[in-house]
This record gives sequence, C-alpha cells and structure tokens, in this order.
Amino acid sequence: MNLLEIMRLARVMPVIAIDDPATAVPLAEALVAGGIRVLEVTLRTQHGLAAIRAMSAVPGAIIGVGTLTRPEEFAAARDAGAVFGVSPGLTPSLVAAAKSSGLPLLPGVMTPSEVMAAREAGFQQLKLFPAMQAGGVGMLNAIGGPLPDVSFCPTGGISLETAPAFLALKNVACVGGSWLTPRDAIQAGDWARITELAKAAAAL
Repeated sequence: MNLLEIMRLARVMPVIAIDDPATAVPLAEALVAGGIRVLEVTLRTQHGLAAIRAMSAVPGAIIGVGTLTRPEEFAAARDAGAVFGVSPGLTPSLVAAAKSSGLPLLPGVMTPSEVMAAREAGFQQLKLFPAMQAGGVGMLNAIGGPLPDVSFCPTGGISLETAPAFLALKNVACVGGSWLTPRDAIQAGDWARITELAKAAAAL
C-alpha cells in the first residue's frame, strides 16, 4: 500500500501522543472499532516507539510515526512497526533518511516554495502544517491552481466542524487531527467515547 492509498483510506488521521504505554493498545482498538484505522503516533513523548510497537499488533490498525525531526528516527520507527512517517517540515537530511530507510514520508510544508521544494525532492503527498495558521482552505485552494499534482493532509487546528470543508477540496486526501483522542478520555480509559468520536470522523 503506497502513501496516497493510505491517505485516502484514512480521510481523518488521528494525531496521537502517548503519555502512558498501557493506554496504547486499548486506544488503537477503540479507534479501529469506530472505523478509523490509520493512526499517526507521534514521537512527542518518550513512549512513542513503544506505543508504535504495541499498536502495530492491533488487528486492522495501520500505524504511522509522527513528529519525525531527526534522521536517526526513521529506521527506529520502521523497526518498531511503522509503515509510514510524518514530519512537521522537510530538510535534506530527512529526505536522505526517508530514502535510505524505505519509510514512505508525508513531509510538512507551509508555503508554495516549500511545496515546490518537496515536489522536486520526490514527494507528491504533503502535510500542510500548521494548517489553520498557514491559511487553511483558502491556502489549499490557491496552491491547487499552479500545483495541481500534489495531494495534501492538512493538520493543525482542524476540528470535526471544520474538517468537511478541507475534505471537499480536490487536492486534500485526508486531514489530521487530535480531536479524536482527547487527553481526558484517554486518562479516564473512556474508550467508548473515543470510539464514538472515531465513528463521527469516519462518517465525514
């Protein structure tokens, strides 16, 4: 499965930060039960790799690694079970790491020049980040004119209410959001609430 196929399968990709490794598997199970299978587990906490390893064993889950900012993280995430990567930006060393690790990368961009640079580096699927601060729907509409061959996953500040406007755009394959995994629900072990949030997102 290539990156664009994964993005189209996702439509809404939860951005997950794991504070307690014990919550990783039940969280993944709750999301999959609600119809959300593509999960981005970030490296924003020290438990990211352990969570990826645990969640990769959940039936139906497709696990990606988020917040890739250093070249050495690519191989470690791939070895933990991640099948794709997401970064907030793109540098020459990250391009090289993505190619050497074989991990498909969804790199972050914010401006037309960054979109063009990423495309020159061989990336056709990009993450607009932070989406709302970068201009949101208006920015994606504008970029779609001169750069129609690029597909986006806007992430950053998107909610259940604003996601449909993004998903209606021709150049948007999916959106990323943290609203599916509220911290208080995870801490309380309220997996039923997370499944309901996933169902609402999957219905978009």
